[in-house]
Amino acid sequence: MEGDAAVIGTGLIGASVGLALRAAGWNVFGWDADPDALTAAARRGAVEEAASEEQAIRSAELVFLCGPLKAILEQLPRVPVGKLATDVAGVKAPVVKSAGSTRFVGGHPMAGRETSGPDRSTPTMFRGASWILTTDGADGADLDKVGEVVASFGAIPLLMSAADHDEAVAAVSHLPQVVASAMVGQVDGAVARQLAAGGFRDITRVAASDTSWWPEILTGNSASVARHLRALAADLDQWAGLIESGDQAAIRADLEAASAARRSLAAPVAALRVMLDDRPGEVARVGMALAASRVDLRDLELRHSTEGGAGVLTLSVRPEEESALRAALAAEGLAVI
Repeated sequence: MEGDAAVIGTGLIGASVGLALRAAGWNVFGWDADPDALTAAARRGAVEEAASEEQAIRSAELVFLCGPLKAILEQLPRVPVGKLATDVAGVKAPVVKSAGSTRFVGGHPMAGRETSGPDRSTPTMFRGASWILTTDGADGADLDKVGEVVASFGAIPLLMSAADHDEAVAAVSHLPQVVASAMVGQVDGAVARQLAAGGFRDITRVAASDTSWWPEILTGNSASVARHLRALAADLDQWAGLIESGDQAAIRADLEAASAARRSLAAPVAALRVMLDDRPGEVARVGMALAASRVDLRDLELRHSTEGGAGVLTLSVRPEEESALRAALAAEGLAVI
């Protein structure tokens, strides 16, 4: 599928959309309120032609609105009749409402990074990621077309209503963002920050995200987010009471139930923790072991000591491939801990 598309807003997500469109054969017109962002996106190849907002939209058959929520709400009514538009906002009910009679399919790619800006964009940003498409007021043929486009990016299109989307992301995206930010606020002083272990860093990773657009998203989905926060507060209060009671059997039962639920969210993997010395060539040795073992690497995570001297690389593979990788790592002289 190819044609003329417009990307309005060329930050990290918008520029990545532009790169993915161009990789799929589209001619991409781009515009951004920040001239530097548009220049950077053009330099990276995310847009073929920089234009004014009006020119970009007028020249395209498919318009991606990729700016902040407030900008999308203002731009949607300006999309000419007959033009097909979609967006990438993390909250959908206010966007669908703003669309009115515009030919529109609401969208939300469940992908991103802690970094921001077009210089970090990539055409592979959306591979394997769910891309929500809202059905509210959308024509079936338009849903199919936008679905085909995002599928060409490597994304997995999922259909749902705006209300269902906002309730779901309140739990799996918006709540973790607020909780991570609140947890970071619990760490007081430089000594405590140095002592923060891997679990704390994992849980609070999203607190390092670009904060510029989060206030709009959280307030745009305020009812659902507030409800989940209050429910979590009630759960935490119950945990506090359980811990104070000293009932270790009950604590263990709750921890095991949570552990089982978390494991059910993904395919089972075996995680091997490899100790790396702080010297050149260590990761290359891991690469040689991976090549020799011919395993299907499902995930990896590198945690480097803040004091230097060593690091731990966690490699996740299918359970049946654990022994092959363990043997290959040992052959390279790498210690699995």
